[in-house]
Amino acid sequence: MLDTMRKPLFVIALVLLALAFFADLGTSFINFDAAQAPRAQLADLPSPGLGIRYMALVDGLLLYTVVLIGMPMLITDRIHGRIQGISTFIVSLIVLLLSIGMIVTAIAFLGVMVSLFLAVPFGTAVYFAGFATFAKAKAAGSLALIMALKLGFCGFLFASQQQFIQHKGLIMLVLTALLSNIIISLLHGLVPAFLVSITDCVAAIVIGILAAIWSIVLLLGSIPAIFEILKSFKTTRAPTN
Repeated sequence: MLDTMRKPLFVIALVLLALAFFADLGTSFINFDAAQAPRAQLADLPSPGLGIRYMALVDGLLLYTVVLIGMPMLITDRIHGRIQGISTFIVSLIVLLLSIGMIVTAIAFLGVMVSLFLAVPFGTAVYFAGFATFAKAKAAGSLALIMALKLGFCGFLFASQQQFIQHKGLIMLVLTALLSNIIISLLHGLVPAFLVSITDCVAAIVIGILAAIWSIVLLLGSIPAIFEILKSFKTTRAPTN
């Protein structure tokens, strides 16, 4: 596949996806201690919300997969085969653990916000003071930029090699990354502005679950490759008579 790949177009696709990934991250992931909420951390929701930053989990897995596809351009197939299984196991395990922790964080925030909103009148007042002003326009702009970068990535990726369309796993992961954008946009637009913080948390939870599922898929897929590496290592170390 790499022999017929248009490498400059592939590199452009990779750069566009990397830009989308860093646009997801923004400044940093949130730092939330559920035991402190809501008193000390009412203002700790990152702007513009959790959902966009949580997309970095899915987009990060996609970026890793595309980097893995392009690595034979820089290293030999033998080295690539040896590191692919181990690196995939490590990356997917890290993303799985991050996904679980971030899902718990989003659920904690969601529980706090819903409890406050329903606790009329004082809890509702605290909710409006801490969560009702969501940077909806900023989020929409960020989502539009990220979606444009992802669509550009898709265009350049498949222009670089049409055979990528036959890679079902890659196609499903690309569709999941695009779907994450759509989920956040829909949930942001579904409710009045003062409730967007709540639906944004719901979007973050959904995206965290999608990332966890993909992490498990990649983790399980890497195990046979690791066994093959161990088997070949034992064969090379076996004493000869």
